[in-house]
Amino acid sequence: MTPEVITNLASHAMYITLLVASPLLASALFIGLIVSLFQAATQINEMTLSFIPKILGVFGTLVLAGPWLLETLMHFTRSVFTGFPHLIG
Repeated sequence: MTPEVITNLASHAMYITLLVASPLLASALFIGLIVSLFQAATQINEMTLSFIPKILGVFGTLVLAGPWLLETLMHFTRSVFTGFPHLIG
């Protein structure tokens, strides 16, 4: 196993991690922005007000994008396990 192979595998793993995490993080960011705009407009300064909408939004995104996220992770895992004999030899 050469350093180039390990670097390529680690790079691909980080790319998959960013790809899988980005829909959940984007939904939390968007909902946090909307809630903070609402708080600024109404001058409600409650720190815990944004948690429930964020949790519901991330859960909704997970329900909608879950099959794609799982398929992406399974494809990467399958490719690593099937390519493992070629990585060793």
